[in-house]
Amino acid sequence: MAFFAIPLCPPPPLLSRRISSPSPLLSRRISSPSSLRRILVRNPRFPLLPRSSSEPATKGFDAVGEGGGDKISRATLLWRAAKLPIYSVALVPLTVGSAAAYLHTGLFFAKRYLVLLTASVLVITWLNLSNDVYDFDTGADKNKKESVVNIVGSISLFLGFMGLVWSFAEAGDIRFLLLILHAILCGYVYQCPPFRLSYQGLGEPLCFAAFGPFATTAFYFSNSSKNSLSGTGLLPLTGTVLTASFLVGLTTTLILFCSHFHQIDGDLAVGKISPLVRIGTEAGSSVVKLGVVSLYVLLLVFGLSKALPTTCVFLCALTLPVGALVTNFVDKNYNDNIKIFMAKYYCVRLHALFGTALAFGLFIARNRTIP
Repeated sequence: MAFFAIPLCPPPPLLSRRISSPSPLLSRRISSPSSLRRILVRNPRFPLLPRSSSEPATKGFDAVGEGGGDKISRATLLWRAAKLPIYSVALVPLTVGSAAAYLHTGLFFAKRYLVLLTASVLVITWLNLSNDVYDFDTGADKNKKESVVNIVGSISLFLGFMGLVWSFAEAGDIRFLLLILHAILCGYVYQCPPFRLSYQGLGEPLCFAAFGPFATTAFYFSNSSKNSLSGTGLLPLTGTVLTASFLVGLTTTLILFCSHFHQIDGDLAVGKISPLVRIGTEAGSSVVKLGVVSLYVLLLVFGLSKALPTTCVFLCALTLPVGALVTNFVDKNYNDNIKIFMAKYYCVRLHALFGTALAFGLFIARNRTIP
């Protein structure tokens, strides 16, 4: 999925005021690298680690001490900072959309798929870098041209957008470009002023729309072809791709929702009213359970209505243990601010496995390997 905004949004004034003038006590405490490390490790609210890419411009903090305290390893810190698992949000919509197109046409454009995958990863990389600026910088470098974030982020965004434009030129389907732009717009109004709709608790609906109906359907249309000799032409909008995109959007939104459990205090401190700030963690655990149950109920309904092939229902049903893992973990740990940190990673696992099963089910249905 691709989110972008030009120019980079400046940090909100509230954040700039809170960070730009550290207290004398804090200044005295950070007198050496060793003392800085002690503060980073022992203070669970210190803003070191950026959020995942599915959480554009949020104001909570992923703490160093979460999930490991003083025993956390450098490798774990680097893994969290790289946020590699979260790039499934680029892979799943593209793969499911392409599989839905394959079900309809029997054709797969490998080069186009790889270009779109690279473009999506590049744009999400820009999103991660820009989020670091929005949420954790003091604002001193926001106009600094030689800033690593500004340079690398801008290059990443430019290359990613060029990949999207090339794919549009290959497909010749204006619906692809329009839907991708709508997905990008969701990311813009989520994270950038003057909108910053995430502060109003609208992040989850925007995430669902962007990664689900907009991105997945857009990637389905990216498999159209302006070359009539290929036998493809412009793909029709089908119930299969709509229902598949709905399920992808739901699993993606679960990642964002669960990422807020351990960040309620940080969100409150900067005026971000996330859904969990409004309803609390206990009610939030019930929402997670409802979301996972709804995922599999909808899967069954879509299968019975023939909107999704039987193969999709069968293979996606195999991920039920992972769905149960998510609900049980959240239900058991929603009040444990350290352990609940892992909830979003379990949701990433569910998102990736469910999306893979959904795409593979569409592929098999075309070849009629399973009745």
